[in-house]
Amino acid sequence: MTVGLGSCIGTIVYDPVSKIGGLSHIMLPDSKPFEKNGTSGLNLAKYANTALPLMVKELKQKAPRAKFQAKISGGANMFRFKNNLTTANIGQRNVDAVLNQLASLQIPLVGQDTGGSNGRTMVVDLNDFSTLIRVVRQENRYI
Repeated sequence: MTVGLGSCIGTIVYDPVSKIGGLSHIMLPDSKPFEKNGTSGLNLAKYANTALPLMVKELKQKAPRAKFQAKISGGANMFRFKNNLTTANIGQRNVDAVLNQLASLQIPLVGQDTGGSNGRTMVVDLNDFSTLIRVVRQENRYI
């Protein structure tokens, strides 16, 4: 379960045969702007470009022949800024970064619930890959 997905992205990477999966809560698309002296001081789990490759590497140690699939949720436009193009929709930038990372890792996306302006909670059952999405002031749904 990952709670509090506003502009952040919850990403589940799962192998249906071994039933092994990992869930990330990505806050920002790219770690590079924060890398002053390398990545030693960074929490690599926060960034799409570092969290997903690390998670997949760990999952492959447990299931080396896995055929991973992914589902994502989040990426809401939680903040509205007037006349400030540099803060353009971080939620959509996070979605784009996660989709690019999944493509580079050759992991197909099989479910998605992103965008809008409301926060979400993502709950995954590793027995069958069912993924419940709870959205503020909306009915629960599955992806």
